[in-house]
Amino acid sequence: MNARILIGFLALVVLGLLAWELRWVLLVLFGSIVLAVALDVPVTLLRRILPVNRQTALAIELVVLVTFGGLLISLLLPEVLQQAKQLAELIPSVPSHLADLLTKLPWLRNLEEQWLSGASLERFQPLGQQLLGVAGGAANSTLQALLMALLAVLFALDPRSHQRLLLAATPQFYRPRMAILLGECREALGGWLAGMTLSAVLVFLATWAGLSLLGVPLALLCALISGLLTFVPTVGPTAATLLPMAVALLLMSPAKMLQVLLLRLVIQNAEAFVLTPVLLSRTVNLLPTVALISQLCLGALLGLPGLLLALPLVVVMQVMGKEILVHDIMDHW
Repeated sequence: MNARILIGFLALVVLGLLAWELRWVLLVLFGSIVLAVALDVPVTLLRRILPVNRQTALAIELVVLVTFGGLLISLLLPEVLQQAKQLAELIPSVPSHLADLLTKLPWLRNLEEQWLSGASLERFQPLGQQLLGVAGGAANSTLQALLMALLAVLFALDPRSHQRLLLAATPQFYRPRMAILLGECREALGGWLAGMTLSAVLVFLATWAGLSLLGVPLALLCALISGLLTFVPTVGPTAATLLPMAVALLLMSPAKMLQVLLLRLVIQNAEAFVLTPVLLSRTVNLLPTVALISQLCLGALLGLPGLLLALPLVVVMQVMGKEILVHDIMDHW
């Protein structure tokens, strides 16, 4: 019995080390599963409306996505590129704008002097090395995204075969239960994706309209970033507020910056306490502490991809933990 326990423990250690070595492969695999679920939700709805098979429904969905995406890009991309160019032109002029602000706000001058007194050349030397790795990181991320999209389409074409493959690796007595668990995970993940997508779209539209009414420059670019960062709750909305505030402060006035801050606070609270709970009430509701801890852990281990995939992973783990750990194990005790 002791030999079996030792062999089992060593096998777990080897599997853990292997999983760590293959962490980027596993990350791409899980990301493709998330995308496959996102593709499967409209396919399921389409098959309920039209008498078509899965392959035809998926082809229709991809055609609609490409057409609508191309139309949306053709309408918004020129404006986004123009505003991105304006932002790039604004960055070199930041010191002059800050100098003007320092003459108007003396407390900012004291803050600048304190920051410069603690700064040294050595603190900025790693910056060049970090910038040199940006190109390689972007190329690697693009390749991973393409591979993830290809795997997602393959998973969405025939999910039953992949489900049977996973069930075959499960002990026979637990296969019926595992089939139910996979269905619940798919439902929770699909509901979370649908709710967050709708929430991101509404945040984008509300931010765009609000910044445009306030007359803040680069409104479309700031709203687009705010909508995308909605998929990173807790951390994303706060980071998305910094860009429009900085633009309002540099190009307009501190009073306008406070108006932008108030607008973003209203939108963030409405999204966090009204919109998201309503959209996710029937699927899964993550505690803010759990969401933040998972983002910090996976962000520290895997960087930006881990940060983006932290919440989908927690959604799946929450369902599995509730059904396996609580119902199947703890309730029997």
